[in-house]
Amino acid sequence: MSALSVVLAGGGTGGHIEPMLALADALRRRPDAPRITCLGTARGMETRLVPARGYDLRLIPPVPLPRRPTPDLLRVPGRVRRAVADTRALLGELSADVVVGFGGYVALPAYLAARRAGVPVVVHEQNALPGLANRIGARVAARVAVTVPGTPLHRGEHVGMPLRTAISGLDRAATRPAARAGFDLDADRPTLLVFGGSQGAASLNRAAVAAADALTAAGIQVLHARGPKNTDVTVPPRPAGSAPYVVVDYLERMDLAYAAADLALCRSGAVTVAELSAVGLPAAFVPLPIGNGEQRRNALPVVEAGGGLLVDDADLSAAWIGATLVPLLTDPAALAGYAAHAAAAGVPDADERLADIVLEVAAGDR
Repeated sequence: MSALSVVLAGGGTGGHIEPMLALADALRRRPDAPRITCLGTARGMETRLVPARGYDLRLIPPVPLPRRPTPDLLRVPGRVRRAVADTRALLGELSADVVVGFGGYVALPAYLAARRAGVPVVVHEQNALPGLANRIGARVAARVAVTVPGTPLHRGEHVGMPLRTAISGLDRAATRPAARAGFDLDADRPTLLVFGGSQGAASLNRAAVAAADALTAAGIQVLHARGPKNTDVTVPPRPAGSAPYVVVDYLERMDLAYAAADLALCRSGAVTVAELSAVGLPAAFVPLPIGNGEQRRNALPVVEAGGGLLVDDADLSAAWIGATLVPLLTDPAALAGYAAHAAAAGVPDADERLADIVLEVAAGDR
């Protein structure tokens, strides 16, 4: 029998692409690895990320959905029809046994095309509040996997977030000495990691830099990823013998940053929350103050399990860091408790769990 054909639809942003590629890697590791094809559009990050990981990428027309009524909304039905027709033809060409969607404007035409072609669908939702594409996809799916427990999605099963093995298999304690040395940090000081996503976050940058004196005076060292465009974020040189405050534009190796740290100060995007809990690194989560509140919901299960703190963007300040994070970072027993609870909330094998579901659905269709 020929290998199973698995089609993955997860283009657009890194939040869709990274779990898609983590699943693809898990499928590729299986003894009878299926044939894997990724769907994307010419405008997404997938045009760079998918080929770089060694996967076949096929492009379909994008179907962006306006967030509010505009004249452009009238053109959506026609765009959907064209995208569904093109995607259905692709599914036939690929002899698809299953379509796995991760949401966004690539997934919606894939779900509709699969339904018309009689190909079973598996949906994976990254966020605590699902988007429109996955709400539609869940209605036609054979299985629905969610990252956050309690996600309001039809027949959702808690599976977790598929992650790269560099993250899910990270031994923080064993990697810590080399990681700290690589960032020019001291070996034994408590360490705060500050990051606001790939582009940084202005409010986190301001608060952390303003708290630099209080942190380093308490013996706490800082690894701060400011974002490549935020070159105005600088910290004056520390006095001799002071705890280091290291500012970098971007962290190429998040696994090493996680290994170096004892606590993170960060946003609470779905991938970030999943990665931190999978490696057992507690965090002070600062949800993005715009949108539909999904970042707060992403962090709540970890916070409620005792694996982190939650602070509103408007309440984050140097004073809050000094009053809340400095005492925590200088209390090894409290830090260890938070780390244990964060790890208990994590799902490091979500990629394998989702791979099991996908292969079961694909095989059942033969």
